[in-house]
Amino acid sequence: MTKVLVVDDASFMRMRMSKLLTENNFEVHEAENGLDAFNKYKEGQYDLVIMDITMPVMDGIEAVQKIVEYDPEAKIIMCSALGQQQMVIEALQAGAKDFIVKPFQPDRIMESIKRVLG
Repeated sequence: MTKVLVVDDASFMRMRMSKLLTENNFEVHEAENGLDAFNKYKEGQYDLVIMDITMPVMDGIEAVQKIVEYDPEAKIIMCSALGQQQMVIEALQAGAKDFIVKPFQPDRIMESIKRVLG
């Protein structure tokens, strides 16, 4: 089973994403900020990370940098709100493989996952 780490400081966004992924037969784990995500990533063997950009403690861009430094093969999809194009570019330059825009479109999420996981 594909193991996914969903990272977002908004619990309702984590729940929404987790529900979609669970319904599509993914094993889902959650983190509420970038630091929590980095620590969980080091502890677990995740096939994919879906990460928000704007979060307290450690933002998504810094978390991507740390995760990719720890595991250059990490597969990370960034989530951004409209108007965060510059941050999305920074995240992709830091090693993220794709991005999705909030509010989520389930079909777009599944397309992105399929593309990133191959």
